[in-house]
Amino acid sequence: MEEPMGNPKNNPKLPTDSSEKAGPTVIQRWSATRKREVVLRLLRGESLDAISREIGVEVYRLERWRDRALAAMDAGLKERSDDDPLQAGLDAAHKRVGELSMENELLRARIGRLETGTPFPRARSRR
Repeated sequence: MEEPMGNPKNNPKLPTDSSEKAGPTVIQRWSATRKREVVLRLLRGESLDAISREIGVEVYRLERWRDRALAAMDAGLKERSDDDPLQAGLDAAHKRVGELSMENELLRARIGRLETGTPFPRARSRR
């Protein structure tokens, strides 16, 4: 059976008093900047195991940080900038296709009304 969770002051990894320091520094929350520094070390070729032991973070977590960083780099490199002339031309073409599609729908509806002999929609009775 598991032991009940004790008082946080009994945790040896955490300082129990403001004047008292824990053994090795245990970071509870990692900022994006610190994660980036660790991932850059991994990308430069440092050993995953050595970094894991040095900073006290599990290997699977470091691998996840690295994979997320690589995925974000891929997404950032695929993204087109706002001042890209190719993207501006593509956006204008999409807009024009939308306008023409709407115009075709309206014209088809008008042709359908003309063929049935009712050029205008039927008016509601005033009763």
